[in-house]
Amino acid sequence: MRAVALHPDVLVATSAVLQVNCVIVRGPVDGVAETFVIDSPVLPDELDALPTLLEQSGFPPPSGLLATHGDWDHLLGRLAFPGVALGCAESTAERMRASPGEAQRELRTFDKDLLIERPRPLALGQVQALAVPGRCGVGDRELELHPAEGHTVDGMAIMIPWARVLVAGDYLSTVEPPTLNDGGDRDAYLATLARLRPLVASADHVVPGHGPVLSSERALGVLEQNVATLTRAT
Repeated sequence: MRAVALHPDVLVATSAVLQVNCVIVRGPVDGVAETFVIDSPVLPDELDALPTLLEQSGFPPPSGLLATHGDWDHLLGRLAFPGVALGCAESTAERMRASPGEAQRELRTFDKDLLIERPRPLALGQVQALAVPGRCGVGDRELELHPAEGHTVDGMAIMIPWARVLVAGDYLSTVEPPTLNDGGDRDAYLATLARLRPLVASADHVVPGHGPVLSSERALGVLEQNVATLTRAT
């Protein structure tokens, strides 16, 4: 796992598998700051290392976990922080209700194929459904939550305004082309890209679900390439 700081309040940890990005955000307050962990790395040793990474970086233990969408590889934060509540878009909470155990089954299949052993099974615990579009407080700051459906039937992108960082979910990746997973929809994907465009333009860093962190200019280029690819698919 590779970890980099994008801002004094934002860390990105990238998994060695699938290049999944986990974003750690600290909301400054008078006294003790608050931390949220967005999405997750994949491998057991990476998940075990997250608490130490936070401590060494001066971030307090997380008071909340957030998932950009309900694909299993973004839901593993509970393995690192089993007592911390998981928040997600209302669309993701509904997806989980409609397909209980989906993430756990897909994780077991992935682990079996790669001969990965985990010390305990994935238990998502209580899931807090968040209104999207909306805001979520962290410390005395607020994260902006934006709808991001199309890759899947659910999802949200998260803007960290004071750090000028956009957490895009499974969009705007240089290693993963536009993909419609189960429940995905081309028109919804294009609508999400249109919503993301002004957010990308206002960001210093764009963190896709998989692959390298991008500058605003590079991410806008990827966005236009994705629009062209999806438009040709009609």
